Amino acid sequence: MKYYELTKEEQDLLDAVEKGEFAPRPKSEFKKYESYAKATLEKTRNINIRLSLRDFMKLKVRAVEKGIPYQTLVTSVLHQYTDRV
Repeated sequence: MKYYELTKEEQDLLDAVEKGEFAPRPKSEFKKYESYAKATLEKTRNINIRLSLRDFMKLKVRAVEKGIPYQTLVTSVLHQYTDRV
């Protein structure tokens, strides 16, 4: 069997797993992420919205701060909103 040197982070993770410090996630959490995956795989629709230039620029700034395209940020915000309703 081949052995590899682990980084400190990898070794800490392995030690934690071997000590049983990780517990299975609740089924409800699994279902939540399963619904996210299904929604991602569904067909998408294009929409057109009108925003003030000020709001649009704020969206773009927030997206840059998060390191994602502004369209992805808008989609994420709308998705979060629809899940709460």
